[in-house]
Formats: sequence, structure tokens, C-alpha cells
Amino acid sequence: MAVFQYEAMDARGQEVRAEVEAASQEEAVTKIRALGHFPTQVRVKGRRATVAAGVRRKKGKTFTFGKVGSKQLTQFTRQMSTLQDAGLPILRSLRILEGQTKPGVLRNALQDIVEDVEAGSTLSEAMEKHPKAFDRLYVHTVRAGEAGGVLDQILRKLADFMEKAMALRRRIVGAMVYPVMVITVTAIILTFIMLYIVPKFRDIFAKFNIPHMPAPTVILIDVSTMVGQYWYLIPLIPLAIWLVMKAVRSSVFGRYAIDWVKMQLPVVGSIVNRQAIARFARTLGTLIAAGVPILEALNITRETVGNAVVAKALGHVHDSIREGESIAGPLRASGVVDPIVVNMVDVGEETGELDKMLLKVADTYDEEVDHLVGSLVSAMEPIMIIFLGGTIGFVVVSLFLPLVTLIESAGQKGG
Repeated sequence: MAVFQYEAMDARGQEVRAEVEAASQEEAVTKIRALGHFPTQVRVKGRRATVAAGVRRKKGKTFTFGKVGSKQLTQFTRQMSTLQDAGLPILRSLRILEGQTKPGVLRNALQDIVEDVEAGSTLSEAMEKHPKAFDRLYVHTVRAGEAGGVLDQILRKLADFMEKAMALRRRIVGAMVYPVMVITVTAIILTFIMLYIVPKFRDIFAKFNIPHMPAPTVILIDVSTMVGQYWYLIPLIPLAIWLVMKAVRSSVFGRYAIDWVKMQLPVVGSIVNRQAIARFARTLGTLIAAGVPILEALNITRETVGNAVVAKALGHVHDSIREGESIAGPLRASGVVDPIVVNMVDVGEETGELDKMLLKVADTYDEEVDHLVGSLVSAMEPIMIIFLGGTIGFVVVSLFLPLVTLIESAGQKGG
């Protein structure tokens, strides 16, 4: 075990100098971070060469594809806001976080951002070059924080926004796990019955030459025969549905039609509607709180709201505001949001606290979505049990009806 001397910053931004025992420099850095410190220099005791933990020599970029995950970006934003709140320079903060980030899209982006900031670019200008890591909402929020000199506060609000959005998405996905598992298991059981059980009964029925097969049995045997002939198409059905949905959503009209239909569905429509309104209110409220101009904030919100129906309504709101109207009027005329939302927006405009009102709306609707999702899952449990029981019951009855007919025929002959 070697003794390493290090310099670091604690959570309050105070400089810390201490020693730690470790088998390697990487282990030393891990132990230092476990203490809640951000290491800036680590070296073996007694050596003059110093290795910066957050300012390592830049390695080559790794091959990557896709975008940065919401969880990783949220962690980066929270850490960046903490470092800025501690008073560290932007460049030093970026170097520290670059050294802590695992190889991937975000680390590659941070390497370029460090170079651009060193060359004199602002943080938002450097981030704008990497849309796979930082979307328009992120870039414009950071730009507003830079312009107002409150980057630490803006990053904290942005981290709060991302954490709440991620929590809502996690609740919805978690609620869908149970029904998806039940449907999957049901499909597997039914496929097994159609491929292996029904054909054996079909052969039995053929041997006894039953003259009049019951209608449910005929339907079941026909379905079993079809499944047996085209079993290789079964895995392609979900893929085909996904491709069709993707093709439809590739057009503006298709996206609007799908989102409109989803919003009209019972229970599910309420969840989709409230989720879209919550996202709209939280995004717009965060941007306005960050100091982004209202028209630009509406444009960004329209692009990131994730619902074509709400996006179209926000487009009308944007056009109306450009002509001198308020937000509440065209929002009420759209018919997309509830009257209480319009009233809160109206009050927010009159009092000059539109951002606070929008964030309150978002919190309220997040709670409603959580409650509705729980109610939907509770309602789906008995429905799925009835469906599963009914399906299995139909299979059992269809298979045993011919046996009953056969037994009755044998009894009549014997008599």
C-alpha cells in the first residue's frame, strides 16, 4: 500500500489537503471521492510529479452511438450545479466532471466542451454543438443562466426539473411492468397450448370420428392449425406493430392523430392528457424562471412537450402572444387544458409570477398522474385475471365438449 497526498475541494468549496493509503492511484481517487471530496491533484508521497485527478491527460475518444441517458445527464447537471455553487470556475468544474464520467457520449462531449471553453466560447455555445448530449431546452436554460450571472441557480433548477420528469417517467414505466408481464406470460401459455396440447386432442377426435364437432372446438382447432403453420410469424407481430406506429408517427398528421386518439381513451386518455400538461407547465415554468424570453420559451416547450396536440395548441399561443395577446386567452380557446390551469396562468400573468404558477400546476398534475396510474393498475388486475381465466376456460371447455359428446354417444349405443 502506498501513501498518496492529495488536494481536493469539499462540498462547501473549501480546499482540502490530506493523505490516503491505496494500492494504486485509481483506488486513491475512489477513496477520496467516497469522502465527498472532488480531487484536483493526487500524487505518491515523496514524489515531485503531480497527477491531476480532474485534469488528466486527455485520452482518445471512444466509439459511441445514441444519446446521453436522462439519468446520467441529471447526475451531471446536479454535480455541475454543486460545483458552481461552491464557487469553482466553470473550466475547473468541467475538468473534474470529465474525469469522473465513464467513457461514452457525454464524456466525448465534455472533452470537446473543455477545449471550446478554453478557447473562449461560453458554456452554452460549447454545449450547443452536442445535441445528442444537450437538447435545446438544456442549452437555452444554461444560456439564460450565463446572461443573468446565476448559472449555479439555473443548473439547480434544471436538475430539479430533470429529476421530477425522470421520477414521473419511472412511476409510469413501473406501473406498466405488471400488466406487460401478465400479457407476456398469457401469450406464452396460449402459444404452448396451441402448438402442443390442442393438436393431440385433435388427433384423438380424428380417431373416434366424431360426426358433429362443437363450434368452439372447431374454432380452437382452426386457430391451433394456423398457429402451427405460421408460428414463425408470432415474434414478428410486435415488430410489425412497432414499425407501423413508427411509420405513422413519421408524419405530422400521423403524430397528431395518434396523440389525439390516446387522449380520447377512457382513463388512459386522462393520464396522457395530464402528463402532457405537467410536462408543458414544468418546461415553460423552468424556462421563464431562468429568464428565457417568453416566445423562445414557448418554441422550446412546443418542441419538447412530446404531444402533438398540445404542441399545436402552444403554436397558436405563440402566434397570439406575438400579436400582443396574453397566454391565458389562446390557451383557453385551444380546449386542450383544464379551466383551472387557464385560471392559474391568468393569475400568474397578472401577478408577474407565471413561472411559480406553472410549476405549481406541474406539481399538481404530476400527483394526479401518479394517482391515476395507480388506479389504472388496480383496475387492470381483476380485468386481466378475468381475461386470463376466460381464455383458459374457453380452451378447456372447447377441448372437453367433444369428449362429452363421445361419452353420450357411447352410452346411447350401450343402452
